[in-house]
Amino acid sequence: MNQVKYIFVTGGVTSSLGKGIIAASLAKLLQARGYRTTIQKFDPYINVDPGTLNPYEHGECFVTDDGAETDLDLGHYERFLNVPTSQANNVTTGRVYLSVIEKERRGEFLGKTVQVVPHITNEIKERMQLLGNSGDFDIVITEIGGTVGDIESLPYIESVRQLVWELGEGNGIVIHLTLVPFLAAAGELKTKPTQHSVKTLMESGIKADILVCRTEHELSDELRQKLALFCNVKREAVIQSIDASTIYEVPNLMLEEGLDVVALKKLSLPQKNTPDLKNWTVFLQRLKNPKHVVNIGLIGKYVELQDSYKSILEAFIHAGAANETKVNVVSVHSEYIDEHNVAEKFEGLDGIVVAPGFGERGIEGKIEAVRYARENNIPFFGICLGMQMAVIEYSRNVLGLKDANSTEMNVGTAHPVIDLMEEQKSITDKGGTMRLGAWKCDITDNSLAKTIYGQSSIMERHRHRYEFNGDYLERLASAGLQPSGINPETGLVEIVEIAKHPFFIGVQYHPEYKSTVANPHPLFVHFVAATVKAKQK
Repeated sequence: MNQVKYIFVTGGVTSSLGKGIIAASLAKLLQARGYRTTIQKFDPYINVDPGTLNPYEHGECFVTDDGAETDLDLGHYERFLNVPTSQANNVTTGRVYLSVIEKERRGEFLGKTVQVVPHITNEIKERMQLLGNSGDFDIVITEIGGTVGDIESLPYIESVRQLVWELGEGNGIVIHLTLVPFLAAAGELKTKPTQHSVKTLMESGIKADILVCRTEHELSDELRQKLALFCNVKREAVIQSIDASTIYEVPNLMLEEGLDVVALKKLSLPQKNTPDLKNWTVFLQRLKNPKHVVNIGLIGKYVELQDSYKSILEAFIHAGAANETKVNVVSVHSEYIDEHNVAEKFEGLDGIVVAPGFGERGIEGKIEAVRYARENNIPFFGICLGMQMAVIEYSRNVLGLKDANSTEMNVGTAHPVIDLMEEQKSITDKGGTMRLGAWKCDITDNSLAKTIYGQSSIMERHRHRYEFNGDYLERLASAGLQPSGINPETGLVEIVEIAKHPFFIGVQYHPEYKSTVANPHPLFVHFVAATVKAKQK
């Protein structure tokens, strides 16, 4: 069996430099060269998973097929590599400590004093090698969250130091991502922050093998030479990562810079073939040269922060390119929508998406948005909570059940058209207790869903606690809200649609999690097509 090679990606100077995008781009290039590559993310926070984090704090929570609530960077990994991730691809400090403490309670350490080194670091190293030991990969890229020098990152950095040493020469390398800021007053790029960052890394016993420098301006040859000299790396290992108009350009930019070639050389691996990015480049061309433009309203309550609906925004990029259409996503805060201003707020929109979310804030605005889209024949797409809002709106305004609601918003509603599943009613813990991960859905014939998917059975990822209440199924169906997707095991409704409407569909799951560059999600593709059609009319 071949030795698995490890690449560690650390970050310095500031957070949000795009370690995830660099890791995903490098993985994309290595994959295109014929190496089986995967990426994992180690997050230094103490939450066991991001499932309980507010989207304002940490952006959206990404869900994998096996039901792990993970960091949104895993979404980038899947969108770039077109390979599903799992629980093993995201580890947090909380999970590491929880595991070590449970072992201590079971007496597994034989009375030893449990310490950060070696017990916590051993646990981290073990988890860093889980995917490598599976035999499924040639190269494992590990992204370390946070910034070098953070107190909470120290155990991870120490684990990387030990692991690189244990793996031996040419089996593990460190890529350090840093910032080369441009000082307007001086009119020049400054290398000092990068020097300090590399020095901090060295104080932890790690020498960076490759420097990736985020910058707004081209790095001169002289500047690269200086960075190489002061940061103790080879000149070819100083890689420029210049601001791009879209994250999907980064693999092509990294190919030009030779990041993959330098990495393979340091890992003593053959280059194999030149990466074939033909399909990727076609996608980029379609993205940059659209034939149509549509405005789609995203109705949500976390709209101030782009990252809270990251996967939805990316899915629209994929679906837009598939339709040669530029999709302008217009964020509309649901808290400020009411029947008096809805027409004005939705003016110029070609389609409406009601976004997922939790809690009662902004709910009435979402219901109003559904009503407006339904009555004015505007293409409508409801995701998770958005689908539930469509059910409530229809129950209230078509069936005449004025009090219809979800028990999440109103426990005492006379018509709980959306309710908790029986097994959820006794749960008191919030973390990891929802219906999570991939569930099966059977699609009825002669439905919009069947046209979109072109198959009778699908698997989609879930993240929710409340469900369509089956007691109201007959009444809603006979009034024209068609349940066109049902979970075969539980009988729960997964998809609702209205036949006599240009495009009206709500889904209980999160299709955005499965959209990738290579496989744009059909729901998004058809929805964008419907908005283009509606606009042309």
